[in-house]
Amino acid sequence: MINRRTFSKAVGLGTGAAAASIAGLQANAKAATGPWKGGDAAAPTVPALAPGTHTSFDRIKQVRAGVLDVGYAEAGPAHGPAVICLHGWPYDIHSFVDVAPLLAAQGYRVIVPFLRGHGTTRFLSARTFRNAQQSAIALDIIALMDALKIDQALLAGFDWGTRTADIIAALWPERVKGLVSVSGYIITNVEAQKQPIPPKAEYAWWYQYYFATERGRLAMENKTNRHDLCRLVWDTVSPTWDFDDATFERTAAAFENPDYAAIVIHNYRWRLGLAEGEARYERYERKLATRPVIEVPTITLDAERDPFTAPGDGASYRDRFTGKYAHRTLTGIGHNLPQEAPTAFAQAVVDVDHL
Repeated sequence: MINRRTFSKAVGLGTGAAAASIAGLQANAKAATGPWKGGDAAAPTVPALAPGTHTSFDRIKQVRAGVLDVGYAEAGPAHGPAVICLHGWPYDIHSFVDVAPLLAAQGYRVIVPFLRGHGTTRFLSARTFRNAQQSAIALDIIALMDALKIDQALLAGFDWGTRTADIIAALWPERVKGLVSVSGYIITNVEAQKQPIPPKAEYAWWYQYYFATERGRLAMENKTNRHDLCRLVWDTVSPTWDFDDATFERTAAAFENPDYAAIVIHNYRWRLGLAEGEARYERYERKLATRPVIEVPTITLDAERDPFTAPGDGASYRDRFTGKYAHRTLTGIGHNLPQEAPTAFAQAVVDVDHL
């Protein structure tokens, strides 16, 4: 049974926030929209940190949650306000290796889980279908929150992590204090996904179509091909990020999960309507197909050099966010936004907590 608790006491959302300073963002990252009007207290400024300052987390914890034994990193005070940072593909928790200490220094309890099929996260049963449809991944995070006794959290993510956070904010808003959503509203509508998009956008999604083939599945199951394919994606979707081999290899270790290939292939095939989900998630998918609005306080971030960033400076998804809202575009930044621009990402988390 999914915990949908409502709370007898509201968790401090505040009545607004003062104009938020964006000092501390990297020099090549700036706000696309100006500061918002707000209340009495300005959000604190996150000190600037050079990307790549940190290379690892102190340790990885494990907790049983739903159908998984979830591996996660944790930083900050145990009783601080919770922030859950959610990674995408082909990435892992190291996307937040600099973000987590920045937020911990601001007093937050930061939880960074490996998504299903990644790192040390494992299915509890060999009989469980290796399903990567969007609502299943979102429910993993709800189950993690319940296992860690987190009633409500700030959610922040990119790529698969954005989709997951968007879904939780849309369907279980009582569990979300605020949302940082890279690329805005990217909840999947499977029927809409069947329609062609402009050729330049189709080109950027080449691997999605590769994974729809048996050839692509075999490539993901082969260790060398998988490694090199994921590295190619890193190189192409973050064209300005000067990362070294060691940085990639730290994340590539998460791809050795025994369920990695099955989860990745199912995710992309399901999104194209080429693979079935499970009946138990159908009620959630029906709700998500209606493109539900997100009412929780939200900051959306666009990465200017990400080939998947939609044109229009957030205009294409603005109507999906009906609560307190701000939008920023980070210039010179690619797809792996939190690892490329950790100060800007951490600042957005702190700021959304003060919206």
